Amino acid sequence: MRYFLRFEDFTTGAALRLSIAFLIIAASLALFQVVTRFVFGAPSTWSEVITRSAMIWSVFLGVAVAFRHGAMISVDVIQNILPPRLGLALYLFANLGSLVFFSVLMWQGYLMTLRVKAQSLAALEVSIGWVYAALPVGSFFILIAIVAAMIRAVQGDWLEARNAEAAQ
Repeated sequence: MRYFLRFEDFTTGAALRLSIAFLIIAASLALFQVVTRFVFGAPSTWSEVITRSAMIWSVFLGVAVAFRHGAMISVDVIQNILPPRLGLALYLFANLGSLVFFSVLMWQGYLMTLRVKAQSLAALEVSIGWVYAALPVGSFFILIAIVAAMIRAVQGDWLEARNAEAAQ
């Protein structure tokens, strides 16, 4: 478990850095697009496509980081009302649903990437498959983050129970 959590630290850190890089690219190219369109009157034909693609990658990589930090929509209100063990069970059940969803998304995203790889992005001679690859790649990072969150929750609950028994 310890090695998996270290692996997740590494992968989620990489996802965070890549997500930030794609967001910087998107913001920079969006500014470039505005300047070329409204200042020079000659809009760039390629920057909008890359901006959109970079935003897609940024979002799918950023979701793994959000899972890591517990920033996804959750059932906290209900979970906190329940007894600790039942709250943990609800948390694990909700994350199991997320595991199923992102597993399906990873597989379907992979299939879609294969289907569209022969198509090119508008105004570029680059396969649109590179954009669609954000689904399976991002889902892979997300799955790792979800499993690690579940492991941390179980370990935290086990430590709390052990500490409570030791205090009695």
